[in-house]
Amino acid sequence: MTEAVSLDNLMQEIVQEYESLSRQMKIIAKYIEQNKETLVLKRITEIAKDCDVQPSAIVRFAQRFRFSGFSEMQEVFRQAYAKQAVTPANYQQRIRKLIVTRDAQFNVGDLAREFIDASKVGLEELTAGLDDEALEAAVTMLQKAESIYVVGVRRAFPIASYIAYALQNVNKKVHLVSGLGGMVRQQIRSVGERDVVIAISFTPYGKETQFCARVGHRHGARVLVITDSVLSPLARVGDTVLNVVEGNAFAFRSLTSTICLCQALFIALAYRMEMGVEEAADAVDYDD
Repeated sequence: MTEAVSLDNLMQEIVQEYESLSRQMKIIAKYIEQNKETLVLKRITEIAKDCDVQPSAIVRFAQRFRFSGFSEMQEVFRQAYAKQAVTPANYQQRIRKLIVTRDAQFNVGDLAREFIDASKVGLEELTAGLDDEALEAAVTMLQKAESIYVVGVRRAFPIASYIAYALQNVNKKVHLVSGLGGMVRQQIRSVGERDVVIAISFTPYGKETQFCARVGHRHGARVLVITDSVLSPLARVGDTVLNVVEGNAFAFRSLTSTICLCQALFIALAYRMEMGVEEAADAVDYDD
């Protein structure tokens, strides 16, 4: 590839071409999307191992997007993240070294601190990558909704439960699609075009959540997706997508960043709605 390519343009092209990619290339695409900040420090063999593919598959992926090879594609990420990439990579190296070299009898306090540190890194990445326009669109969507349906299963269920709880404090009809008694279909079937579905799911993406998002989309409802990748199957039916990638340690992913994002979303909505009430009250006072 001779002409300069920006990272944003490359990622947009990957999203557009995602459905036409092979299974292996989809895995690589998702890995790249989720590791943009640290890709410049990774060897092709490390990426191949993480994706469980051969290095030649990484080369074919680069060539699929008109690069001569992996190094040329990697240069796009190097130019975009030259200044920011060092910190998270250093953290990853430290945490991996601690995991590999720690004694069998590790201190519980140290274990807790490592997990807390991983959560801090996730919060820092959330702050750096926060999409103001998407957040604004999400708040507007919720403000206009007649009813709000919230769905998240397994690891995402506590997040869904929290959002449903928080939204009870604003003047909205809120439905938590819990699937209790196997009644996911029954709980989502009344969603309509004046409603919003909040669909929360992370890899490997709950089938129930995907189903509810599709139903909402078919019924004309607005769909707010909270997920870990723009390549998530949920993102394809989402009117607005909020991406959040959690920190992880000991093969466990934190929920800290997602909870924080959801709290910020609720507070912004509550603020917006309260401001609307005050403006209406001021208008009445003025008319009197």
